[in-house]
Amino acid sequence: MTQAPDYTIDELISVCISRQVRDGDVWAQGINTPLVCAGLILGKIRQAPRARFTSAIGQALVQDWGALGIASIEDLWVGKGLHHLGFAVGAAEILPKFRPKEFFRPAQVDARGNTNNIAFGKSYHKPRLRLPGSGGIPDVTPNYDHAFLYVPRHSRLVFTESVDFISGLGHMPSRARGAGPRYLISDLGQFDFEGGRMRLRSLHPGVSLERVQKKTGFPLAIADALVETAPPDAEDLRLLREEIDPLGTRKLETLAGAKRKALLRRILQAEGAL
Repeated sequence: MTQAPDYTIDELISVCISRQVRDGDVWAQGINTPLVCAGLILGKIRQAPRARFTSAIGQALVQDWGALGIASIEDLWVGKGLHHLGFAVGAAEILPKFRPKEFFRPAQVDARGNTNNIAFGKSYHKPRLRLPGSGGIPDVTPNYDHAFLYVPRHSRLVFTESVDFISGLGHMPSRARGAGPRYLISDLGQFDFEGGRMRLRSLHPGVSLERVQKKTGFPLAIADALVETAPPDAEDLRLLREEIDPLGTRKLETLAGAKRKALLRRILQAEGAL
């Protein structure tokens, strides 16, 4: 049996995201989500050539792709746009007609898939920490079953018994519309929402069930056929490292503090932005 090549956790997450892409899909691409962006492009290259993207950057509809960057990211979403929509057209026409799929990164998520990107703390006006905001998540999640989640750093702060605010709707038994998120990928494993509750379905190589449960703030449902996540293959890694994201922007979502700052500086220097 051929041994899997060495890879990093950011590469595994992007590859798992790529495996969710189907030919003919329309994916909504958010702002500052390079792990997802790398994964969507990889999925398009490997098995979904007719996948398209709508981007929050420039409100563009994109068929082509290009290498990722920071200072140069508009060249991809704006420069390669087939059509530039504007927010009102995107929300009123593209969302209802094409029902794009999208990966969201929650600051908090509970067992039902409810998510919070508003604030930490029970007071909206005096929170412990104000978060970036919910964007269009409240518009999408009550109506569509195309929401996917990703968490680069799995912890009890994110996976919590109860979210402080609900900005994205999860699986609610009484709901007449929408269906909650379909899938979640973290740096520890892959999850679905079978029966409306988060369920662990695969452990990443080297990760134990005990570790995942210890870092989760609620009891996890476990798939009967719990498996190990399939690692990236050599072509996945070549594409990510040499063509899709040679600057390593995807790593920014798994790093923190000084390491993240140093990588950010290296990328901007390589782009000639410093």
